[in-house]
Amino acid sequence: MTENTFPGRTEPDYHVTDALDVDYYQVFSDIPDEDRAVWLRARDYAESVAEQLADGWNKHEYSVSIAQGLGKAGLLSDGLDHPDLEKFSPLATGLVNMELSRVDGSLGTILAVQGGLALRTLVYFGSEEQKAKYLKPVATVEIPGAFGLTEPDHGSDSAGLETQATRQQDGSWVLRGSKRWIGNGAAGGITFIFARVNSEGAEDHGKVRGFIVPQETEGYSATPIRYKGSLRGIDQADIWLDDVHLPADAVLPDMHNFKDVSKVLYATRAGVAWSALGHATGCFEAALAYATQRKQFGKVLAKHQMVQERLTRMLSELVSMQLYCVQLANLEANGILRPTQASLAKYNNTRTARRIAADARDLMGGNGIKLEHGVIRHMADIEGIHTYEGTESVQALLIGRDLTGHGAFA
Repeated sequence: MTENTFPGRTEPDYHVTDALDVDYYQVFSDIPDEDRAVWLRARDYAESVAEQLADGWNKHEYSVSIAQGLGKAGLLSDGLDHPDLEKFSPLATGLVNMELSRVDGSLGTILAVQGGLALRTLVYFGSEEQKAKYLKPVATVEIPGAFGLTEPDHGSDSAGLETQATRQQDGSWVLRGSKRWIGNGAAGGITFIFARVNSEGAEDHGKVRGFIVPQETEGYSATPIRYKGSLRGIDQADIWLDDVHLPADAVLPDMHNFKDVSKVLYATRAGVAWSALGHATGCFEAALAYATQRKQFGKVLAKHQMVQERLTRMLSELVSMQLYCVQLANLEANGILRPTQASLAKYNNTRTARRIAADARDLMGGNGIKLEHGVIRHMADIEGIHTYEGTESVQALLIGRDLTGHGAFA
């Protein structure tokens, strides 16, 4: 006897994770063919590994092979301009972020870490020799890349980082300190470590510089952070730098202060806004699909007034996120995007994604907490992107300073 032959058990298998491409304001209807082709390439890859990603999230396991697949698909360039990278428009770059996160938040974060942070740091600030050695391997994830900024004592106030870089008489360096929440920090690749120069009398004494640290270097140790409730398909690590000796050419020559580090963070905030849109899209489309399949009180949920009102509210918020993102891409394409505009998009979209996820979870009732339906994973993963690349409070202070001319960070 099969399960659905029992009284009260005729519930079907729900199909709620397929893309519906809801575009109520036709925001994406006229995008260039080359951008759409990149978007579909991202979808093809993400959907091909969706089950593996879900299994990794459930088991709290990170598969570097999935990250390498992103590299082989040419999806990690994140809009960077370099002869060895495929150049995406700002719109195509955003669509890749959106699509990967629609399928799985950990996949979107792999892009953010490997492409948005690590590869971008190398392209912006590395020497020609460093780029020749590392750019292609990082772009293909032959070498995983990590961005070592956050410390246990310095998260939102990352400008106050305390990891020290002491210059030696022969020009080499010794790093000492610790880092936390570093994606790919224990993946066996390289970490871009940001440290404050301890070199009395030197021009850069007290300034923040960047260093390329192979993770097998003596004195470098890292442990993946366990028991996370968000982004469980990628590892973030605790890192200890116990007198790590580096040659003189390990320093990034074009990074001279924390303001330079901020250029990377500003660039990735736009990606987080798109990623939030991907999560919200996944949640809304799951709820819409579920409403057309689930029956209660003798009819599908979609025929109930309260459900239609809730779907309409979710759609209104989703469209606002889409409009934010497309205008963000337009501003960037025209070379006039300001950092605080990216901050506002991140501020709006992660907050809005939270609301859409909560509504979708609630609309789906008990089925909304089943991992196989995706919404509860999105709901948890949004908490991660809401925090990284600058918390809600940090974005508000950046925007507030821009509006009023008064800094209020302390």
